[in-house]
Amino acid sequence: MLPVMAQSRTLEPEEWELWDAWMRAQRLLTRELDRGLQRDCGISKAEFSVLVTLWQAPGREMRVGELSESLDWEKSRVSHQLTRMENRGFVERTERGAGGRRTGIGLTDKGRSAVQSAVLVHAGNIRHYFLDMLTPQQAEALRAWSGQLIERIEPRGSGAPDDAG
Repeated sequence: MLPVMAQSRTLEPEEWELWDAWMRAQRLLTRELDRGLQRDCGISKAEFSVLVTLWQAPGREMRVGELSESLDWEKSRVSHQLTRMENRGFVERTERGAGGRRTGIGLTDKGRSAVQSAVLVHAGNIRHYFLDMLTPQQAEALRAWSGQLIERIEPRGSGAPDDAG
């Protein structure tokens, strides 16, 4: 079977325009949401991602490897991010493993406070820049399309991209 690229035909000008508009809108939305976290909460998108992931974990704590997997980040990126966040007082290393290694990470009181306020601010910004502009029909179409896209790229149970189509 040919790779997806070999099966494709070129895009029509209006298809390129649609793609370019979608990519620009996505970049602008992401940039504005990131700016809101920084401006209103004093945290980066990466910090927010770590804080929310830990907030949702049982006991507000995870093994570093699980955090890396959950965020789909390289372990070195997680390690560097956690060091910065530990220095800011948002997280603390936990669970001493073999040889005295600390293999877990948990939220501190400061981290809990930061994530609780950031989630509210971020939700408000998502509503303002994204949700308030959608009609119920547009929201449903976007939800359906997103589900189809996710299923095409990451089919349930396979963990691998779908090359069939």
